[in-house]
Amino acid sequence: MPQPPTHSSSLDMAQPEPIDLSSGKYVKLWQGPQHPGITGNMSLELTLCGDEIVECKTHVGYLHRGFEKFMERRTYIQNFTVVCRIAVPEPTFNEYLYSAAIEELAGIEVPERANWLRALNLEMMRLASFLMWTGGMSGAFGLYTVPNWTLTYRDYILDLFEELTGARIYHMYIVPGGVRNVLPDGWKARALEILKGTEKMMREVDRVMMNNAVFKARSKGLGLIPPDMVDPYGIVGPNARAAGFKRDLRKDEPYLVYDQLDFEVVTATASDAYERAWVRQQEIFQCINLIRQMLERMPDSGPFQAQMPNVLHWKIPPGETYLKAECTRGEYGYYVVTDGSEYVRRVHVRGPSYTHAIAVMERLAVGTNIADIAGLMVSLHTYPPEIER
Repeated sequence: MPQPPTHSSSLDMAQPEPIDLSSGKYVKLWQGPQHPGITGNMSLELTLCGDEIVECKTHVGYLHRGFEKFMERRTYIQNFTVVCRIAVPEPTFNEYLYSAAIEELAGIEVPERANWLRALNLEMMRLASFLMWTGGMSGAFGLYTVPNWTLTYRDYILDLFEELTGARIYHMYIVPGGVRNVLPDGWKARALEILKGTEKMMREVDRVMMNNAVFKARSKGLGLIPPDMVDPYGIVGPNARAAGFKRDLRKDEPYLVYDQLDFEVVTATASDAYERAWVRQQEIFQCINLIRQMLERMPDSGPFQAQMPNVLHWKIPPGETYLKAECTRGEYGYYVVTDGSEYVRRVHVRGPSYTHAIAVMERLAVGTNIADIAGLMVSLHTYPPEIER
């Protein structure tokens, strides 16, 4: 793997002076929680000197939580209504990883056609999630035209999900053994038309947001993640790729049909808020291209669901496994343990938000102006329920 570019170290920072609130030099301020979005599902306990943040403590647990223990008390099939809630803007990755882990432990082979439909759903979900993030990032810096554009096209993607799965947010389309159904008549043509409009809209976003002088001035240099911070802090996904790390599980450890698709890993040279936004913007165009490849190359016939036992009374042999995939924010993994009963023995979800929203956020917030804290939070792209899973 090529070595990432060299930057000055952020790990050798001098110890901050003790904070004495009684001195009158510092003031404590709470940011959030207020729904919707990343900055609404979590709260930051900020200590300021003037308008500069000198200490940040993350508080979560204001939304969904406790999924992992809850799943131990539900049958395997019942848990599909649970896993979707762990990362609301992109539930499909939870559906896929939970299904894949159960299939591996139960020795179930998924049909080829189902693998293509699963990958298609994952990339559609990636696109919808990135569109939502782009609107949030722009809005955090006061550019409110962009959210109107991107959330509109996210809704068009959700229309496609609704037509395919019957639901807009929690689809429960990927199930053990395959998927629930195939593409409806005319769906492919409608999807291609929406992709065309999304691509055109994103070029306008490039002009209005990425080339905006105010956005550049406020986001460049904000929350810089140098390469030597990436591995010690467990930083993954676009946050790491923006620092020069060419890491993407779809390339490094291909799953489903990604080894049959043509794409390159997007990287930048300095992971600040601007370059993290640039990487995600390029990955939107990449995602559109991948969906087009899948729609062109996926089989039109064949089974989409393996032969399954009665899932209402399904006992899976004892075992354990860990499976991972590349979600919009990086490595997303499921560790699943079974004991031969009708219930899962243990589930542990490894999501990027735990690291990005706590350890990384608390470090990068120090020295940030209070006006830019929302932009910094959004630039790390975290989902708080995933922390309190």
